[in-house]
Amino acid sequence: MCQADGTPVHPKTLSYIFEREIRRAGLLSIRLHDLRHTHATLALRAGVHPRVVQERLGHANVSITLDTYSHVDLDMQAAAAARVAALVAGADQ
Repeated sequence: MCQADGTPVHPKTLSYIFEREIRRAGLLSIRLHDLRHTHATLALRAGVHPRVVQERLGHANVSITLDTYSHVDLDMQAAAAARVAALVAGADQ
């Protein structure tokens, strides 16, 4: 990101502006970086393939993404177990 004259914007400036606008809008406080985590968590919960999430976040490999967002796994594990159970139950018919 850069200013109109092409000079780079310091990352803390973006965080400051974001925090100011959050306060101005009367929203709960959240760091700009937290939006990255929120996006990744929601994408994984929505069933977006981890490889796609990895690419969007710019992680070097998918294991970093999965290790970082493993807290999503509990719900995903339950959903996966239910899907496999449905397949097994369906095989008996």
